[in-house]
Amino acid sequence: MSDNGENEESKLQSIQERLAKLGLGVKGEVKKEEKEETKKPEARSAAPLTKTKSRKTVKVKEEKIELDLEGRNDRYAAEYKGNPMRMLRVSKVVVNIGIGEGGEKLVRAEKVIKMITGRDPIRTIAKTTNKDLGIRKGMPIGCKVTLRGKEADKFLRTGFWVKENRITSYSFDKEGNFSFGIPDYTTFPGMKYDPDIGIIGMDICVNLSRAGGRVSLRKRAVSRVPRRHRITQQEAIEFVKKKFNVEVIG
Repeated sequence: MSDNGENEESKLQSIQERLAKLGLGVKGEVKKEEKEETKKPEARSAAPLTKTKSRKTVKVKEEKIELDLEGRNDRYAAEYKGNPMRMLRVSKVVVNIGIGEGGEKLVRAEKVIKMITGRDPIRTIAKTTNKDLGIRKGMPIGCKVTLRGKEADKFLRTGFWVKENRITSYSFDKEGNFSFGIPDYTTFPGMKYDPDIGIIGMDICVNLSRAGGRVSLRKRAVSRVPRRHRITQQEAIEFVKKKFNVEVIG
């Protein structure tokens, strides 16, 4: 009996020693102190990471908005510093010369547009047939050039200078777009009369837009622009007055 008791005690001691090495008690539970030590460093390391990420993203967004507004040095942009989405901009300027026929006259018109804008024009094609005017469908009847960005702003300022910085109010439509005509290309600075070309005038059409207007023009996920975000005639007139220092008559 004594031998059996000693064997059982030695077995218990060996089991307890193994459990102690593994960090377990007699009942197989983890010690409380070790649990707390393992949890604390994880909580401390996880908390500051989320804070720094959110702060960085907010700072980057604010800096981008400030840089974009500082880049536009005019009084019109300063008024919309609080809400840059409401600010108007020149989307494109189209310079068009309608001849009504092809041949030599159309070639001369293309030369005029290239001299004034520095761009190669494209030909406009008739969409219908008109026997009274001698026009058939698919016939080239004019030429045009589309300007965007800084190039459009620069050309538009020159066009207003030719018109003595004046434009009539009926030149604006209900959506804020406007157009005006120039009777002769020689009124542009640096242009001289060429007897081979003759007297050729042109139409300048300007399209205004706001940020976000592309949602109504894209092919995928098309949606409507709300009425409060559309450009009105009066807003376009105020934009031209402040941006280009133009007098609107009538």
